[in-house]
Amino acid sequence: MFAALIYLLCALASFACMLLLARAYRRTRAWLLLWSAICFVGLAINNLLLFVDLVVLPQIDLSLPRILASFGGVAALIAAMVRESER
Repeated sequence: MFAALIYLLCALASFACMLLLARAYRRTRAWLLLWSAICFVGLAINNLLLFVDLVVLPQIDLSLPRILASFGGVAALIAAMVRESER
């Protein structure tokens, strides 16, 4: 039960970071903030899938979708950092 609460709190924290980054992007129009928000979307999806995988549906293995969600978010952030460093 305690682990389930931690999984949900991690998902909530990732979602809150995404909202704050998106709000900052709207204000400043700095592209790196947008891509950071997109990264946190992937991390929030990863955390939600972790909760579903381990708590709601433990008989179904959702490790591949979890890995793909986190990889997509981090890959977007890395691509944005490379793009910004080339400018």
